[in-house]
Amino acid sequence: MNEEQIAAVAKVLAKWNPLGTAAQEVPDLDGYRVEAADIIFGLKIRGRSVRAEQFVADVLNQAFDLSLDSKSCNPHAKEILAILQQKGS
Repeated sequence: MNEEQIAAVAKVLAKWNPLGTAAQEVPDLDGYRVEAADIIFGLKIRGRSVRAEQFVADVLNQAFDLSLDSKSCNPHAKEILAILQQKGS
């Protein structure tokens, strides 16, 4: 996992902004960088044994006490997978 991947995935998450306006109230959000790193690490470790959209939902739900479902995360998970594949994961 490299800095470039973390920044690119964090950018996807920030653009999506699943927290919405509540993001302003999270003091240590740091542009979703921690969550981006967690998602990258988890997807690399688990590989095909986990559905990316469900894993993205799980990480964000756990981090922010949200209730996202895999369907709502699907387009963003696809973007994240594309980033990981193009960066030579």
